[in-house]
Amino acid sequence: MSTTQNAFTMQKIKFINKNQATFFAALRTRVDEYFQKNNLSKSGGNTLLVKAIIMLSLYFVPYFLILFGNFSTLINAALLILMGIGIAGVGMSVMHDAIHGTFSDKKWLNKVLGGSIYFLGGNAYNWEMQHNTLHHTYTNILEMDEDITGKFMLRLNVAAKRKFFHRFQHIYAFFLYSLMTISFLWKDFKEIAYFNKLSKSGIMKPYSNKELAILLLTKALYIVFILVIPMLLMPITIGQWAIGFLIMHCTSGLILSTVFQLAHVVEGAIQPIPDENGCVDNAWAVHQLRTTSNFFGKNKLFSWYIGGLDFQIEHHLFPKISHIYYRDLSKIVEQTSKEFGLYYNSKGGFFQALGSHINMLRTLGVS
Repeated sequence: MSTTQNAFTMQKIKFINKNQATFFAALRTRVDEYFQKNNLSKSGGNTLLVKAIIMLSLYFVPYFLILFGNFSTLINAALLILMGIGIAGVGMSVMHDAIHGTFSDKKWLNKVLGGSIYFLGGNAYNWEMQHNTLHHTYTNILEMDEDITGKFMLRLNVAAKRKFFHRFQHIYAFFLYSLMTISFLWKDFKEIAYFNKLSKSGIMKPYSNKELAILLLTKALYIVFILVIPMLLMPITIGQWAIGFLIMHCTSGLILSTVFQLAHVVEGAIQPIPDENGCVDNAWAVHQLRTTSNFFGKNKLFSWYIGGLDFQIEHHLFPKISHIYYRDLSKIVEQTSKEFGLYYNSKGGFFQALGSHINMLRTLGVS
């Protein structure tokens, strides 16, 4: 970490280009008109309730089938992969919207379904701080956006120090991505010191004793759910359990990490470096537009499964609107961006975005 970049974590980043403020004002007016004209709520409503049942079933039904089905090793492995797909689906389509407060108009339901992250091994408060507060505000800024900061053996930002092995990161990156949800088990504890450091600049509050107690309790309950119960009910060794655990989490981690990286670490998504005063020469909305990329295509089932995260531009500009509206809103955002002379970065599909991400990994690995 450079001395200059380290200083950024001790002060608030400021977005200072007032000349760009008219873009978001015009865009927000047009989006509000869309909802008023169609008499729509900005939350997901009953549409997402059905989706939540499906995604949670993908996770919990295989879990109980493994415990009580007495299936062969091969079938159990397939069920573990299905659980991994379910973990990713719950994360992207249920937990993500709920913690953003867009799953439902009912706050209690958002809180309950946001708590689904505890069954994935994560923590709701940490996710809200790391994702909603930091990632969505300081997108692609090193040391402030953890999605591109401090990743083991990965260089995902131009301001990060380059090491000799980074030239090969496009080869090994996806293996490391597969470890994402496994890292919840220890990363959430590391966040305590990081959040306390940022609290000195007023970005967030210090980590409270209440949240620490919740963190410890939910981690213990997750271990009971994912380790103790299977070991008690199934005739397996700890080694066999560990293999199953890896199959499940590597499946979910690979899906989640890849989808998240395709939104920001691709060609055309800038990685701004604040000046010595912590200023970025873009208005906040333009910063979100320029650091983010879409990769939606014609496959609506895929878009449905990943919770509309192929429309990341719309999500970053309007994180308080449910993902079920992003496809319609993308037309408004793209048109408004063009009118204001701003680049709307859309890759045209998953595989195009994947290729662009691999190209970025290569570039960041050598220059």
